[in-house]
Amino acid sequence: MNKNNTCGSDFSLQFFHPRYWLTWLGLFLFFFISLFPTSARHWLGKKLGSLIYKKNKKRRYVTSANLQLCFPELSQQQREILTEEHLQWYGCALFDYSFFFFSSKKRLYRNMYIEGKEHIDQALEQGSNIIILLGHSVFLEFVPVMLGQYFNTYGSYKPLSNPLIDWMIARSRCKHVKFVVSREEGMMRLVRELRNQQILIFLPDEDHGKEHSSFANFFGLAKSTLNTPARIARLAKAESFPAMAFYDQGLKKYKIIIGPSLENYPTKDHEKNTAIMNQGFELLIQQYPAQYMWLMKLFKTLPDSNKNRY
Repeated sequence: MNKNNTCGSDFSLQFFHPRYWLTWLGLFLFFFISLFPTSARHWLGKKLGSLIYKKNKKRRYVTSANLQLCFPELSQQQREILTEEHLQWYGCALFDYSFFFFSSKKRLYRNMYIEGKEHIDQALEQGSNIIILLGHSVFLEFVPVMLGQYFNTYGSYKPLSNPLIDWMIARSRCKHVKFVVSREEGMMRLVRELRNQQILIFLPDEDHGKEHSSFANFFGLAKSTLNTPARIARLAKAESFPAMAFYDQGLKKYKIIIGPSLENYPTKDHEKNTAIMNQGFELLIQQYPAQYMWLMKLFKTLPDSNKNRY
């Protein structure tokens, strides 16, 4: 490992300052909740999600607006049912941070299942560099956990506003990844580390505006989509695999799905690249549509207007 490779921030004595006492209280509560079985955590999560649906008009509106844009065939009643279901899964994912923070690797692995691992195995056997294009499902934290059981992975991160929560999340992620790269270090650092069978995990499905993005079809609408993943793949001569994590109620496990390598990707055409990537995400989302992060403002940037859809 490069001596400059790091994994998260260091613990600081400033975290004992009174302004963090409420955060510590929440973390102690989460430790207690982490001991619950999944069914109990998810019961709490669905209660919280229903409360968010009833009381948080902004989150309900953004979720419902996205679902109306992406699934226009749904009736208003069907859309409202799916909106509440999504917020319930979001609530489950919030309580599952307790499981992510405080569970042993053995307990985590016992509650997880991976589908599509053979795609990565085959690519590594062929000597390919690999990028995992991680989509924002509500359970996204479990993808690096599961991949870390089998592979050397790394990723990029953006620090959170609460330093104590930022430290806690980084500490938990770093149990499973080799190192992380801050966004301030730039794209080329991510490219350089794609070697020696190290796998990059990159989240590319947020709307980051028009800079470094192209508009590509996503559920029938033009969505501002990052060109960065295709640029990294081209420079590193890497194969790219879409991936997401969901909770499967039949299996009673977190299901990590690795899709096949994106075909004819990357090309020299930015719009074609982003369209191929979005199509890969769509195929995963359609398997568990209520568990994608519809709370994000996916379509806040319009191709030819400064209007705000939200």
